Parts: sequence; C-alpha cells; structure tokens
Amino acid sequence: MSGLPDETARPLAASDAGTLPRLADARRLVVKIGSALLVDEATGRLHRRWLDALADDVAALKARSVEVILVSSGAIAVGREHLGLGRAQTGDRALRLEEKQAAAATGQIRLAHAYQEALARHQITVAQILLSPQDTEDRRRHLNGRATIDQLLRLGAVPVINENDTVATAEIRFGDNDRLAARVAQMVSADTLVLLSDIDGLYTADPRSQPDAAHLALVPEIDAAIMAMAGKPRPGYSSGGMVTKLAAARIATRAGTVMAIARGTVMNPLAALAADGRATWFLAAAEPTTARKRWIAGALNPLGVLTVDDGAARALGQGRSLLPAGVAAVEGSFERGDPVEIRDRAGTVLGRGLCAYSAEDARIIAGHRTAAIESLLGWRGRDEMVHRDDLALL
Repeated sequence: MSGLPDETARPLAASDAGTLPRLADARRLVVKIGSALLVDEATGRLHRRWLDALADDVAALKARSVEVILVSSGAIAVGREHLGLGRAQTGDRALRLEEKQAAAATGQIRLAHAYQEALARHQITVAQILLSPQDTEDRRRHLNGRATIDQLLRLGAVPVINENDTVATAEIRFGDNDRLAARVAQMVSADTLVLLSDIDGLYTADPRSQPDAAHLALVPEIDAAIMAMAGKPRPGYSSGGMVTKLAAARIATRAGTVMAIARGTVMNPLAALAADGRATWFLAAAEPTTARKRWIAGALNPLGVLTVDDGAARALGQGRSLLPAGVAAVEGSFERGDPVEIRDRAGTVLGRGLCAYSAEDARIIAGHRTAAIESLLGWRGRDEMVHRDDLALL
C-alpha cells in the first residue's frame, strides 16, 4: 500500500497566496482520471497495473478518513474495441456520435468492473454514477445527485462518476471530464480536486514546443494572463487539454475547491503528489461551505416563503436544519430544490435555502414531526424541510 502523510489542516483560500497546498489537507477529494492514463491507445486495453496502484492510493486516503470520489474517462476508449470500432478498423476517422454512444454503453460496464476489481482488493465498495450537464445545473437534480453521493460516502463507498455518454448529444455534452469533475466538486462541496494528467501542471507556454517554458507551482488567481498560457490538447483519446483544465479550475475555485493539475503517468500518482510531487495548485476563493452559502444567499431568487415558529428560529440561529415541525406557514408556488425565503412570525427575513419539498407537500407536512412524513405524503422524504447545508442565514 502506498504511504500518504497523516496530517490535518484547513483548505487554503486565495488569501493564503504564497502557501502551497497539500493533498494531506483534503477531507473530501475529487480525482479526475483521463482516458490516456487508463487505456492503451493502440489496443484499447486498460492499464491494470496502474489502476491497481491508484486503488492502493485511494485505500490509503480512505484509511485516513478522506472521502474520495473518482471522475473517470475511458468508457468510449474501452468500448470501441469490443464493437469493432478500434483504430485498426476506423483508422483516423473520428467516431460518429451514435458510435461513441454505443461504445460508451459497452465500455461503461467494463470500466466499472475494472474499478470494482481494483478496489475490492481493499474491501472497498464501488458505486457507478452517470451524470449529464443538467444533473449539475438543475437544482432538483443537483440536490438528488448531492444527496446520493453524500449517502454513498457515509456508507464508505467510492463513487465512480462519468458523463452519461450513452444519451448525451453534441449540443449538451460537457465535452471533457475536467469540467465534469469541477462540477462534481462544486455539487458535493469538495475541498480538493486533483486532475491527473500527462503533464505535471501549468507552464508559461507549451513545454512540448517551447523547452524554456517555466512551470508554475501556484496560481492564486486565474486571470487573462493565466488563461493565455493554455496550449492545445495532444491527439489521441483525451478530449481535454490545458484550456479545459483552466476552465475547470475557474469553476472549482469559485466554488471554494482547491485544485491541482498533477502528473498521472507515474505509478501511485496520488502518493507521489502527497510526497510533494510537482504540480500546479490553484487556490480557492473561499471555503466550499462559504461559497455554497453565498450562492444560495445572493444568486437565487426565492420562489416562496417558509414562516417558522420561535423554536425553529432559535434552532436556525444555532446552525441547525429546518424541520417540518418548525414550519408555521408556507407561501408561494415552488418545486423541490427551489429557493425559498425563511421568515420568523414577525416577518423578519432569517435566511434563504433550497427546500427539500414542493410547496404542495410542504403545506401538508408543515407543523408535523419527521416521523409523520411518510403517513402524510405516502412516501418517505427527507427529514429536513431545508438542510443546513442548503441554508444561508442573512
């Protein structure tokens, strides 16, 4: 098993400019794995030894109580060979959209099985999740995805996430898993995102064509000068490149997630990064919880109002969630996941949050204890009307 330092610290934000982050600081970690790392381009076969070494790293992290989420490319690259769509058969011709979808359908099974086998050596359960862009952007799907991943992590599983290529179209695809990984990190309030790549970070220019390009160990802020340093992706299975990695960094850091671009072509790449391996670290604008609550408080227009009793108002002030029993009245028309305003009986606005129930269902369960939800609605929903993670006090 690989060795990872057993240290704890808070995530670094932009105010810590000059201080280099460490993988040891991660508590909820998203790792993106590119196709070029997982799959042999000539044969379409998985790099099993590399995947086993990565699984060793994941097991070492989990032994330190780090929650790990993997965002993996490779389904199309693996599946195309089994359908006679390999490079030997197609040459340099780009696959048509329906061919990519067919390759993904068979490749996802093989990819998930490979992760399952690699992590089973450490008695770690793997869960496959397929996401589309709407799953991270639509608030209801966002809440569902976040809740599912949270539950899997609580149960000790490692979610393996990929874009839902089997139903994606050219118009709605993420287009690369760098940005998908950043959206996942944003969705689950991860404190750290690592993009494993074939390069050890960001350079002032493309080092493949300009050998004198300088490596950047730390990027406190992503400005126009930093964006101008991005080069073009190399040919092959990978659909990313430095442009998409910097786009991912913008998404992640604005959501409060520290991000690293690190070389993944070595064995045990996470252990190498933890041992002060060379990488480029991007500092976060704020901590994940703070960034999420700012988004809820300032970027969303409430579609309804929940009036709470005095006991619930005090509980909210103590950092607790809003339970149905504390809701005295429900106003407006909204659906599950929509933003609502929370007021006390005097009409004072206490905060804003994402409601776990529609207005119709909220009216039915308002004032009732959590144990009564199933009998009132006919199905068991969440215990909280507004979870504290989805609540921003004003």
